[in-house]
Formats: sequence, C-alpha cells, structure tokens
Amino acid sequence: MVGTVGVTFAESRPARAADALNGKRLVERWCAACHVVSVTQREANADAPPFEDIAKRPNFSELGLMTFLLDPHAKMPNMNLTRFEAGDIAAYIGTLH
Repeated sequence: MVGTVGVTFAESRPARAADALNGKRLVERWCAACHVVSVTQREANADAPPFEDIAKRPNFSELGLMTFLLDPHAKMPNMNLTRFEAGDIAAYIGTLH
C-alpha cells in the first residue's frame, strides 16, 4: 500500500494476543521446579518467589515481566524463550493477580 506522500507501508496485521493458557503450560514445564506457579502447587525453592506474589506486586506489568524473562539472569536458567513464549508466561502470571 502506498501512502499519500509516496511512502510504502506494510499492511498492518493484528498483533498476536498473548495466550495465558499456553503460558500456564510453559510455567508448569519450565518454572515449577523453582517457583510456585499455581494455587495447587505445594513445594518450590524458598528463594524463588511464588508467581501469585509476583502478580500482586504494585509495579507488576506484563510487558515488564516479558522484558525481564527475555534477559538472562544469574539466578535463573536461560530458557531461550521466544517473545511469544515470554508474553504467554507474563499473561498467565497476570491472571494470578
């Protein structure tokens, strides 16, 4: 599509909505060994905050968490998440608020 000043624009597509259900599957697979990821889980690493606590932090945002997950950290393994996977995980954690 050509704009009125001769600039070519790509057709816009709707952004992919984060999938909290897929995020739940991912955290059960990758995160539950350290974090409490659901209300039914009973045990986890005492140094890793439960996901419900993370969701209830006053400064919680899905975008902020997604950015955090994409940047490897010393205390967390590098899971090589895609942007979609990180977004799905952040969306799931957001449902715990």
